[in-house]
Amino acid sequence: MHVQKKFIRLFYFFILLLFLYTPFSSITSIFTDIPNNVETNLQYFSDKSYETAVTTTTSPDETEMTFYANQVPLKQIQAANETRKKVVPGGESIGIQLQSTGVVVVGHHELDGKNVTSPAKQANIRVGDIILSMNDEKIKDINEIPTIVEKSAAKNKNIAVTLKRNGKEISTNVKPVKNKKENKYQIGLYMKNASSGIGTITFYDPTTKKYGALGHTVNDAATNKPVNIHDGKIVLSNVTSIKKGNKGIPGEKKATFSMKQDKLGNVVKNSPFGIYGTLNDTLLKNEEPLDIAFAHEIEKGPAEIWTVIEKNKIEKFDVEILHASKQPFKATKGIVLKVTDKRLLDKTGGIVQGMSGSPIIQNGKIIGAVTHVFVNDPTSGYGVHIEWMLEEAELTMKEKNDAA
Repeated sequence: MHVQKKFIRLFYFFILLLFLYTPFSSITSIFTDIPNNVETNLQYFSDKSYETAVTTTTSPDETEMTFYANQVPLKQIQAANETRKKVVPGGESIGIQLQSTGVVVVGHHELDGKNVTSPAKQANIRVGDIILSMNDEKIKDINEIPTIVEKSAAKNKNIAVTLKRNGKEISTNVKPVKNKKENKYQIGLYMKNASSGIGTITFYDPTTKKYGALGHTVNDAATNKPVNIHDGKIVLSNVTSIKKGNKGIPGEKKATFSMKQDKLGNVVKNSPFGIYGTLNDTLLKNEEPLDIAFAHEIEKGPAEIWTVIEKNKIEKFDVEILHASKQPFKATKGIVLKVTDKRLLDKTGGIVQGMSGSPIIQNGKIIGAVTHVFVNDPTSGYGVHIEWMLEEAELTMKEKNDAA
């Protein structure tokens, strides 16, 4: 009986201890969770069980922040004052030319019309492969290949070929065969140098002259694989007509440009988030920079896109943001939008090819770029968050204030 009473007392003691420990452990957890230093524009403190009750600016570079939980002061820290990154919105229609590393295989052909199978096909060179070198000579242009083929044929030797397939380098050997009809040696390949097309500038940084465009990767039309570039350039283009989009049939802008005209900038990167490079000069018309918006700041509701639908005139059109993913990690298709502007709908049917890269503006900030259209609903499509594009361009989202 005495042992039983002792056990009951011990049981109630543990219950009381647990009751006292729970709020204390919660406060302890909150205290340790608050960092000693933060940047004031980060959404670090969202969805937390404490509140920021006092903020006092102590200098141009720092703000003092005091954190409370249930009106109990927990911790005081110093927070760095930072300014939101500003970039100039684009909207210009551009012509794009990308020069691949090596040459791209786009097909095979038989020789001399007598069903002589393509020697390259027999050597397991496939459509979509990138030929990097032949006989240890780097290939930069398809016009270099006939000379190498003739030299190897004159020596009655196979050609040692290094190619890239699915990101891996592969070696093979191909034997030149004489095409009697054309009286020259060939390896039975169709190849191409460059990819070209049109798109839209998203932004440029007036300080570094870095720009971003398209918001998605450029794929080779023949292979539907990303172009592995070693060089490229962009020029301004003029929109001449619009093929209106319909359900199941994407529309497109038609534009004219010449790669012989003044180069607007180079292309040094082709990524899932667009193409990037540096402008040669500030030839773009929009010169007033705007703040960028973080993913968590995007709201459902009205916004606008800046794009060209006639000649080279940038216009603003109404859209509605239907959804915006917070995306704490870099990913594509973070924004879903719908065109609501009647004039744009009448002219294009909604989002069309060539509109990729058109900046999306909401509440006076650049939030992203148009990237894809819904095939079954051309009035709607995807966008990419601007912060991922800035990261691809190696630009920061924020800048520290200069001390006074």
